Amino acid sequence: MKLLVLGGTIFVGRHLVDAALVAGHDITLFNRGRHHADLFPEVKKLHGDRDGHLEALRGKRWDAVIDTCGYLPRVVRDSAELLADAVDHYTFISSVSAYANPDEPNLDESAPVGRLDDPTSEDVNGETYGPLKALCEEAVERALPGRALLIRPGLIVGPHDPSDRFTYWPHRISQGGDVLAPGRPEREVQFIDARDLAEWTLRAIESHLTGRFNLVGPEQPLTMLAFLEACRATTGSDARFVWADEDFLARQGIQPYSELPLWIPGVHDTASRRKAIGAALTYRLLEETISDTLAWDRTRPETIKRHAGLSPTRERNLLKLWKVEC
Repeated sequence: MKLLVLGGTIFVGRHLVDAALVAGHDITLFNRGRHHADLFPEVKKLHGDRDGHLEALRGKRWDAVIDTCGYLPRVVRDSAELLADAVDHYTFISSVSAYANPDEPNLDESAPVGRLDDPTSEDVNGETYGPLKALCEEAVERALPGRALLIRPGLIVGPHDPSDRFTYWPHRISQGGDVLAPGRPEREVQFIDARDLAEWTLRAIESHLTGRFNLVGPEQPLTMLAFLEACRATTGSDARFVWADEDFLARQGIQPYSELPLWIPGVHDTASRRKAIGAALTYRLLEETISDTLAWDRTRPETIKRHAGLSPTRERNLLKLWKVEC
């Protein structure tokens, strides 16, 4: 197939391109050429800007397009409308954050999506990100009715993840010692390896699949304790988990999901995976995701600025305070 990828050089996009190349597809990338421009020298590259500079896409034809980097409905609408007569199929990477109540248990694809008081707003923040993704989905469906695949992942993890929201745990646990663990050990967590997402997406496109799909994992429910224990076993460390309760963490001003990734007070990650599994979503072993993520992390400079997780000093201070309280 001839595939156009909007983006294609950062995290999810690069895994999609990797998977597409393995499958033998003819790939064209469209992006600004600002990030990892040396990646994929074997593929065609078109440069432009989604926000008003789409000229490089005109007059060409592909079998399908994968939109990895759409956040604003106006920008996504422009791309979708331009490509409506140039592709047969449009895949849009959305988010489970599109749901109106993303912390509702066992959310399936029929659940209502979030809405903005001002649907023309282009201020992307924690409150508007999800509803804006929902509006992007609607823009794609209007431009290509019956030809759109709308993917709603939860947290996407694995090698090349710039957010560090998963990487923190294998990295920290591999160092051993007392590790501050957040909240309730039995709380369920969800995430999906970017490579599993990419491989399923390519199979779905090849099958001309349309509609909305949650892409979350792992295949079976996973508690925070089981995840941390898997990190310890996989890394072979002597880490000891010190579980601090949520009230304590809140009093200390800990930022959920950033300073302590995978933790949001009082919330379980429980979006339904049933529909995607029924459409042949498969998962690699959790231990593979952990080990591959850690191996990639170790290629980065030790001085790199991490975007999530506690600093060693902050963690030591919190551990001391918690031990006094409990």
